[in-house]
Amino acid sequence: MSDVRRARPEDADAVFSLVQQLGAAFVPVRSAFDESFHDVVAAGEDDAIFLLVAEKDSGEVAGYALTTVARLLSTNGPSAQLQEIVVDSDARGLDLGTALVHAVEAECIRRGVRQITVAARRAGGFYDRLGYSQNAEYMRRVF
Repeated sequence: MSDVRRARPEDADAVFSLVQQLGAAFVPVRSAFDESFHDVVAAGEDDAIFLLVAEKDSGEVAGYALTTVARLLSTNGPSAQLQEIVVDSDARGLDLGTALVHAVEAECIRRGVRQITVAARRAGGFYDRLGYSQNAEYMRRVF
């Protein structure tokens, strides 16, 4: 069983380690991470961004999910985007990813979010099992 909770300042080292496993287009720079992490953790209960972490039974942070919420014109209310989700490579198979997604969904429901989207090209099967459906291709331009 895992515990999912809002990230706290003392989670910075563990989350940075997880960011390094994300395989994103950018090489993580600790100073930039620290600035962003501070802002995200300082966000209030109903701010447009929230960061959840998943702990293993030992209390060790082994996963995180970063979600943004915005009001769109087409969704009759707020819409959420699951921006980043990663589970430590040594903790995969413990259902931490599922626990994180369910916790993100619960927070979105609490906030009155009408839809949640996630870019899932590499993890489509995982999201299929959780009831998500493919809607569009994800395009991006890096600056």
